[in-house]
Amino acid sequence: MIRELTVQGVFATNCYFYIDDITKSGFLIDPGAQAGIIYDEIVRNGWTIEKILLTHGHFDHFGAAEILRERLAAPIYIYPSDGSYLTDTYLNLSGNSREPMIVSHYEELHDGETIRLKANSGFFLKVIHTPGHTPGSVTYYAPKDSAAFVGDTLYQHGPGLTNFPGGDRRELEKSIIEKILTLPDDTVLLSGHSSPITVEQEKMILLRR
Repeated sequence: MIRELTVQGVFATNCYFYIDDITKSGFLIDPGAQAGIIYDEIVRNGWTIEKILLTHGHFDHFGAAEILRERLAAPIYIYPSDGSYLTDTYLNLSGNSREPMIVSHYEELHDGETIRLKANSGFFLKVIHTPGHTPGSVTYYAPKDSAAFVGDTLYQHGPGLTNFPGGDRRELEKSIIEKILTLPDDTVLLSGHSSPITVEQEKMILLRR
């Protein structure tokens, strides 16, 4: 089961619950703000969150992570290249906000890694390193449900932004072409700030650019 919840911080950000229907355990992806609302959703549905997964290190994707880590006893995971973003308010873009944000406790995950649910090892996500928006941006691919959580690498109408510290347009385009658009055409791409779109639909949009 995939459940989207749009939370409102400085920006509106889509966070996602990827939950195993059998065990009601799963993963929380990009809890950007409003920890209380996210927590209430988890409790209301009787879910157990085993891991908090970040697609990258910008504050609008991790703003509620530290509070939820404590409440849920669920570790936070990020790609190594973006680890420094979690403790640097310049890199994570929160330095000019009313509340500069950092995450002090996190674990690392790696390209090609399979993240399996302890409660059901047949329920998993694959980590795909998709740099460009940030050096450590990743996509979490769920082949069982034909979905990919792409963060800010790709939006409904084209590539993500690269005009932030560590952004690289060439790397972003390479990630999209070689890592995301090579997924099956029916894969639904779930981004941080736009509506879902399939790989096939995204290919058609990019061909017209």
